Amino acid sequence: MTVNVPKVLHDQNKVHLKSIKQSAISTLFSSLMRSWTGMIGFLIIIFLLLISIFGQLITPYDPLYADFSKKLTPPMTDGHFLGTDQLGRDILSRIIMGARISVIIGITTVLIAGTFGTIIGIISGYFRGWIDAILMRIVDVQLSFPFILLVLVINAIIGSGLRNIIISLAIGGWVIFARVIRSEVLALREKEFITACIATGVSRVEILFKHILPNLFTPIIILSSLQIATYIIAEASVSFLGFGVQPPEPAWGNMLNEGKDYIFSSWWLITFPGIAIMITALGVNLFGDWLRDTLDPELKGE
Repeated sequence: MTVNVPKVLHDQNKVHLKSIKQSAISTLFSSLMRSWTGMIGFLIIIFLLLISIFGQLITPYDPLYADFSKKLTPPMTDGHFLGTDQLGRDILSRIIMGARISVIIGITTVLIAGTFGTIIGIISGYFRGWIDAILMRIVDVQLSFPFILLVLVINAIIGSGLRNIIISLAIGGWVIFARVIRSEVLALREKEFITACIATGVSRVEILFKHILPNLFTPIIILSSLQIATYIIAEASVSFLGFGVQPPEPAWGNMLNEGKDYIFSSWWLITFPGIAIMITALGVNLFGDWLRDTLDPELKGE
C-alpha cells in the first residue's frame, strides 16, 4: 500500500493549525473572563450591536412619529419611559434607533480609514526614501489641523448626511492608521526573516502580503477598536453643530442639538442621548484597552 506523504503532512499541518487557533481563542476568552473592565466593555458592545440589529422590533413607539399633544412629556409619564421631545416623539425609541446610526458610522469609517491608512503606512514604511518622505509630509500637514475642524470643513464642502459624514470622518482619520502602521512596518523590515526574504530574492509583493501584512493584524485590530469610539463621538459632535446626520433621523448628535434650547426646562432631552454616547464610548474604550493589554506583546513583556 502506498502512502501519499505530502498529503498526510498537509493534513497533519491543517489539524495542528486548527488546534492552535482553538487554543488561542480559548486563551483569549479566558483572559476576557478574568478582566472585569474588558468584560464590561464587551457586554456593552454586544448590547449595542443587538439593539442596532433588532432596534425596530423593540422600539415602543415610532421614533419619527410626532404627537404634539404629548410634547415635552417628562420621563415615566404616559407610557414614555424616557419622556418625549419638543415634537412629542418618544426619546427611548429615538435613542434605540440612533444606536444603529452610531454603529454604522463607527464600523464603516474604521473600515474605510483603516484600509486606506494601512495601505499608505505599508508603502511608506517598506519602500522608505522619497516615497516615505512625501507620504509622511502629507500626514504631518493633515495632523496639523484639528480633527473636528477638518471634518466640519469637509462636510461644509460636500454636504451633510450619513454618507458624507462617513466620508469626512474617513478622510480625517486615515492618517492615524498610516502613522501607526508605518512605524510597525519600519520595525518589521529590520527583522531577520524579512532580511532573509530579501536576500533570497522573494518578490516584494510576496513579502508585503505573506510576511508583513499578517504581522500587522494585531496593531490594526487594537487601533480599530479604539478609533471606533473616536468616530462615534466625532459624529455626535458634528451632528450637534448641524453638519452631520440631519433631522428627523434620530442620531444622538442631532438629538442633543434639538434639545439644547430646552436644557433648563426639559433636561431629559439632552441627558439621555448624552448618557448613551458616554456609555458607548466607555464600552468601546474599555474593550479596546483590554485588547491592547492582551494582544500587544510589548505590554506583556514578551
